[in-house]
Amino acid sequence: MTKIAAGQKAPDFTLQDSEGKERSLSGLLKEGDVVLLFFPLAFSGVCTKQMCSVRDNMKMYNSLGAIPIGISVDSFFTLNAFKKAQNLNFPLLSDFNKEITAGYGVLNDDFFGMHGVAKRAVFVIGKDGTLKHQQILDDADNLPDFRGIVQAIKKS
Repeated sequence: MTKIAAGQKAPDFTLQDSEGKERSLSGLLKEGDVVLLFFPLAFSGVCTKQMCSVRDNMKMYNSLGAIPIGISVDSFFTLNAFKKAQNLNFPLLSDFNKEITAGYGVLNDDFFGMHGVAKRAVFVIGKDGTLKHQQILDDADNLPDFRGIVQAIKKS
């Protein structure tokens, strides 16, 4: 998998969700635009804040016909516990083998001394599979530009 740029087709992938079921990007795109939200680690402070913000704004995502998807390198067991603990109402996918995270160019070499976790990043993919928007944050203490995400979805 290679890095993608705006206007290019996003490569399809299949990952396990928090219940251990396989979910593919192509399958999710049948339901609407997809907002891939890469995050470093479940249960960490800023990641919890980010995922809870998405949870609290699900009506807005639903009204725009978009499906937010959280992706981290945590195991699906960890993501299941995180989803339950935070009452998250959208899919979380495990990229435990780091293939998708690396392919999207968001694999962090050093996160507080840990190697190989996801950078905080967002990719908005239109129903046609084309990348509409991306934001890759080098500072994991920052949250993504949620307004930019909404604008990108509205343009789809």
